[in-house]
Amino acid sequence: MTRFYSWYNALSSSPVATVMRLRRLPVSGQGLAEYALILALIAIVAIIALIFLGGQVSKILSNVGHSV
Repeated sequence: MTRFYSWYNALSSSPVATVMRLRRLPVSGQGLAEYALILALIAIVAIIALIFLGGQVSKILSNVGHSV
């Protein structure tokens, strides 16, 4: 529970102070690996979504651009 509050306090201020506080928080190697896996999964899902929906998004943005 204490670890949650330290993360919350680190994130609840200005961006520069947040980065400086986050650099001081202890993160184990396992935690870093988990964060890397989550980021990789999000990136893969975003790439797959763009592959399948890219044409439709392009048409929508084209229509918006032409109407402006």
